[in-house]
Amino acid sequence: MLTIRPASKSDVNRITDIYNEAILNTTATFDTEIKTESERMQWFTAHDDLHPVIVAEFEGKVIGYASLTRWSDRCAYDGTAEVSVYVDHNFRGRGVGKKLLEVLTIEGEKVELHNLISRISEGNLSSIHIHELFGFTHIGVMKEAGKKFGRFLDVHMMQKLLPKK
Repeated sequence: MLTIRPASKSDVNRITDIYNEAILNTTATFDTEIKTESERMQWFTAHDDLHPVIVAEFEGKVIGYASLTRWSDRCAYDGTAEVSVYVDHNFRGRGVGKKLLEVLTIEGEKVELHNLISRISEGNLSSIHIHELFGFTHIGVMKEAGKKFGRFLDVHMMQKLLPKK
């Protein structure tokens, strides 16, 4: 059974493994060098109550994670967060990313964020699809915004305005 829960420091090892696999084998992130567990711990501790990290767990093992990250350090953007979702390569295509995005969107509503933003690399049709399922809309495409695996890639921007309370 799949469980979604808040991430803890003890999950950072698996979060690091999942992220590093994405760095090495996908365009889901434009990072090109693997991260140490210490670097990912820094990333983890930079999150707060308004910017949670959650994990998907299956049979006691973390198989995916998602986060809301501060969009900008300028205070006018305090109501905006960037969405990130990563799933262990052995569990992709099984609805894990969909469930993580669903729960993460609910978490954003709970903490009264106003705006969720996603940057999705070209070719990641499943990510675009699940964002559409949860009410994200297309707001533009940044042409050839990053280069990975020897080619320039477009980045699709998607946004969801959360209900005001």
